[in-house]
Amino acid sequence: MSLAESDSLDLETRAHDREHDALRLWLRLLTCANLIETDIRSRLRQEFDCTLPRFDLLAQLDRHPEGLKMGELSKRMMVTGGNVTGITDQLEKEGWVTRETVVNDRRAFLIKLTPRGKKAFSNMARAHEQWIEQRLGRLPEEQRQQLYLLLGDLKAVIA
Repeated sequence: MSLAESDSLDLETRAHDREHDALRLWLRLLTCANLIETDIRSRLRQEFDCTLPRFDLLAQLDRHPEGLKMGELSKRMMVTGGNVTGITDQLEKEGWVTRETVVNDRRAFLIKLTPRGKKAFSNMARAHEQWIEQRLGRLPEEQRQQLYLLLGDLKAVIA
């Protein structure tokens, strides 16, 4: 197999049958997550001119209408403070978020969705839910429930 052919294979396909079962399971999980994420990134970009990190930041703020500090956003999104600052700067310029000084900590900012940001995110969130349903809805309901429970077991074991 040539290098170009090898690069076109997903991570799971590259694994050999002789690989350890746990490694093959990991590669299958990673491949599935990557396939879904790639599709979602593409759809967000095409339909809303939005990146996945921007969507994720908006989703965090939507869950917390009282607002979140920059450091909390960084922790929840598992990215650096610099990444959150850059995304927040862009969203603030577009009128989707506000940045308010925290009363008892002048160095901290509270980030909140604006009405314009709420509306834009609401449209994206509805589409996002449909895309996920289209992808995962191909599995019969019983299998989705079984997979959900099994992944819950896995999460409990590795957490």
